[in-house]
Amino acid sequence: MRKLPQGLKLGVATAAYQIEGAWNFADKTPNIWDTLCHNNPESISDGTNADDACKSFEFYKRDIDMLKFVGVDFYRFSISWPRLLPNGFANKISEIGYEYYNNFINELLANNIEPVITMYHWDLPQNLQDLGGWANPLIADWFGDYARVLYKLFGDRVKMWVTINEPKQIGLMGYGMTRMAPALNATGIGEYLTAKNIVMAHARSWHIYNEEFRDTQKGVCGITIATDFREGVTDSPEDLEAGLDAIEFEVGLYSHPIFSSKGGFPERVIKRVGARSAEQGYPNSRLPEFTPEEIEYVKGTSDFYGFNHYSSKFYTRSAYKPGTYAIPSYDDDIGADFTYLDYEKGAVPHVTVIPHGIRKALTWVKDNCNNPPIFITENGFGTFGGLKDATRISYYRRYLDSILDAIEQDGCNVVSYTAWSLIDNFEWSSGLSIKFGLFEVDFDDENRKRTARASALWYKKLISTRMLDSNDDDIPELVEHIF
Repeated sequence: MRKLPQGLKLGVATAAYQIEGAWNFADKTPNIWDTLCHNNPESISDGTNADDACKSFEFYKRDIDMLKFVGVDFYRFSISWPRLLPNGFANKISEIGYEYYNNFINELLANNIEPVITMYHWDLPQNLQDLGGWANPLIADWFGDYARVLYKLFGDRVKMWVTINEPKQIGLMGYGMTRMAPALNATGIGEYLTAKNIVMAHARSWHIYNEEFRDTQKGVCGITIATDFREGVTDSPEDLEAGLDAIEFEVGLYSHPIFSSKGGFPERVIKRVGARSAEQGYPNSRLPEFTPEEIEYVKGTSDFYGFNHYSSKFYTRSAYKPGTYAIPSYDDDIGADFTYLDYEKGAVPHVTVIPHGIRKALTWVKDNCNNPPIFITENGFGTFGGLKDATRISYYRRYLDSILDAIEQDGCNVVSYTAWSLIDNFEWSSGLSIKFGLFEVDFDDENRKRTARASALWYKKLISTRMLDSNDDDIPELVEHIF
């Protein structure tokens, strides 16, 4: 048994598009995922969409009942940008959108649950995408205006803001690839344009909070970065270099401009993209530059490090051949092959069970990002369903054990832990087929019955006792709790 550190907050998370449904209710306008799912349903592995999802827009009080049942300290959820601002711009605020989120926040607080709001969790208003979306530098202003609206409407009660969730997934998978909306496939270019613009948009929203609202609202504002660990397959010099390059591409591309003392993009990324761009005949690097003024504007613009982690990858250059990936491309710029090695697999590769990787990732953040307060904003395990989810409990137990090692032995400043997710939801390109919820959702039921899994009971016990049991055989007796 291990005692959790005093003051470590425990919560759960979801995202608006994945649970709310009501995709065209009242004056809400389409977002990029509505467009992708409706126009290209083959992009989703099971052909589903989130038009209804968990119907949390309608049944949010039941979600709050589940939060109370588990006993969480906080709930991390996101605002749907086009539900609150139907035009995408700040000239019109939806009364219905405002009422929904306002009531939700008040209900959370009435039940002693801290609201932690993510401003952007991948559901860009389609009309802004029509103007270029995250590839348009003006989005820093559009996002700043949206952030200001949120601060004005809810900042008197909301004291923790996450600006943008996982820049890499937005840019690489949505602009450089077709895995996520808007599925542009602008490989080798789109992911880098968006990287800079996302960082600038985040900085803009932070400065607005810092200059206009912090003194009166007294909250914190930061960004969440996907921080799965990357390292070499072996200890050979080539593999070690591949691992160091990979983590700078995967994490440093977004963390270095904000958290490092030097600012700007990481040197490893600048050098590799610049060299490959020259070899490919580009007159300039495909990686945009920050001006000196932009570097200073962005540095230090996060009050904490939002840390999402699911697994780790191992890189090697021993057999890599140029042309293995599309040229130009982000993968070719890294110039290495990766593997998950022979670790326990989950329902999707990115939840391969490698518990020591989270300790290494936390230590990397401590050492490379000026030892910031770390809010673990997502960590979870996907399955194909079932209420007796011993594999999910084992994942949580082993990862939390490594997190405690990072805190107690490595000095990592971990402030909170967030389980992903409260309920089964629309899991992006996997649709409804992959289950991450502590609570099962019956998507065939008109009322979306929610049932507690064994993992919900396990997490409830962890929160109430503040003790982590190291026995993988200790699975709670499954008593039926339906919401």
